[in-house]
Amino acid sequence: MRHIYRCPLRWADMDAYGHINNVVFLRYLEEARIDFLFRPDKDFQQGSVVARHEIDYKQQLVHRHTPVDIELWVTQIRAASFTIAYEVKDPDQVYVRASTVIVPFDFEAQRPRRITAEERAFLEEYTESTEDGADPSEAVAA
Repeated sequence: MRHIYRCPLRWADMDAYGHINNVVFLRYLEEARIDFLFRPDKDFQQGSVVARHEIDYKQQLVHRHTPVDIELWVTQIRAASFTIAYEVKDPDQVYVRASTVIVPFDFEAQRPRRITAEERAFLEEYTESTEDGADPSEAVAA
């Protein structure tokens, strides 16, 4: 299953050429991630931090008044981290493909923490296999 976030485009997001600035896409991914993780019924209230981002810009997104869809899903769950994949897209084209490694974090103790059983169950609902068909929960870190 994938989570879909309808991301509004703001006038200030565009560059001098009328395109959405590449740096702004990181904020869009953050908005989608927050919408996914911090919901009243399922959330990571104990906290989390971003360990890594990867972005592949496919096509320029021109500013407009209608939102763009951001689909996100989980590709890997480890003991103390998980990876989210994203596509920023319209029905007929993809503007950005990206991934983020998230580390659950205990802000009181100031250290990473393990994923709880409840968090794992939630993440597993949104887990999809990687492109090569491997089970993402069994993937080995590079």
